[in-house]
Amino acid sequence: MKQLSVKREHFFWKEIKEICAASRIEESRQFCQHGITSVYSHSLHVAYESCRIAENFHLQVDYYALIRGAFLHDYFLYDWHDRGHKHKRPHGFYHPGAALKNAMQDFTLSEIEQDIIKKHMFPLTAVPPACLEAWIVCVADKFCSAKETVQRRKEAVL
Repeated sequence: MKQLSVKREHFFWKEIKEICAASRIEESRQFCQHGITSVYSHSLHVAYESCRIAENFHLQVDYYALIRGAFLHDYFLYDWHDRGHKHKRPHGFYHPGAALKNAMQDFTLSEIEQDIIKKHMFPLTAVPPACLEAWIVCVADKFCSAKETVQRRKEAVL
């Protein structure tokens, strides 16, 4: 897939900077996701890949909501590897709700953004995404997760 257009790339980084300035997302740098990848880096990759998918396939989406929802999709702000954390349900089932709760504390979210965050783990979340943006993030999240996991294992072998 091609990189983002110059215009879309500029818009992407502008929105990412605004989210960082208005939230606790920097805390996610300290938590790991898929081995050695930080939750922050993973979320950034998912947001970027989501925009690439939408732009390369000429999909009519709300890019503002797509970027925000994708970047905040794992905004759970805890170390899910720590067996002592307060959440008893398995992380894959629990964290979309925790991420949505945190995001709603820091932002006013549109229905699209809420749907993205709440349903990005489909089919673990029983209810499928209701909008195209949420489906895109769902796919981008699986793609990035697989890529990060394979990369980690590849580096472990070398």
